[in-house]
Amino acid sequence: MSLLGAWRSAQLLVGLFLYGFSLAMMIRATLGVSPWDVLGQGSALQTGLPFGVMTNIIGLIVLLLWIPLRQKPGVGTVLNVLLVGPSAEVGLAVLGEPEALWMRILLFTGGLVLLAVATGLYIGAQFGPGPRDGLMTGVHRRFGLPIWLVRTGIEGTVLLLGWLLGGPVGLGTVAVVLLIGPLVHLALPIFLIPIPEKRPQPPGPSYLHGYSQTESVEIVGQSHQLKGT
Repeated sequence: MSLLGAWRSAQLLVGLFLYGFSLAMMIRATLGVSPWDVLGQGSALQTGLPFGVMTNIIGLIVLLLWIPLRQKPGVGTVLNVLLVGPSAEVGLAVLGEPEALWMRILLFTGGLVLLAVATGLYIGAQFGPGPRDGLMTGVHRRFGLPIWLVRTGIEGTVLLLGWLLGGPVGLGTVAVVLLIGPLVHLALPIFLIPIPEKRPQPPGPSYLHGYSQTESVEIVGQSHQLKGT
């Protein structure tokens, strides 16, 4: 394995571990979690299965939805399904629930920022998007709908289903919906690892694995806009 390949692999694994750990931080803060975690906790409540196990099951179900969308998984996609759940369980095992409100806010904020960093790390390694990110881009390509509309529709549907199953919804859930996108846009260019092309390519930004040229340019362009505000 080349040095670049080893670096990408290490970044992928670190990113996926931190992704699951960040979810545990937000859960322990008890201020509300992301829509997907609302669904995960609601499903765990109804089935009696651990949250980490339900996270993996939901990831597998979402991965099956890729088939009619003709979305192809990568190594990072498979490892996302296998590792995020266990790393979340590790976080839940070592983290307690703070009693003071300021400590809960601090824990949640740290988890939200860490989630964005972890997303930038694992996607930036360019081994393939996770099931949820791939579902978003797959629906966009299949039906030609704007990415923002697809993302909002998916998250809204997931949030409603998780709430109906008894998942916790709080102010933190709203914060995740509003802030995770801009934070990820800031993190992606920082951790994106350019992969040398085997054949000459016209000048332009490095493209994210699992995203089209237009989507990659849009993500990186919006990141620069956010940095300038």
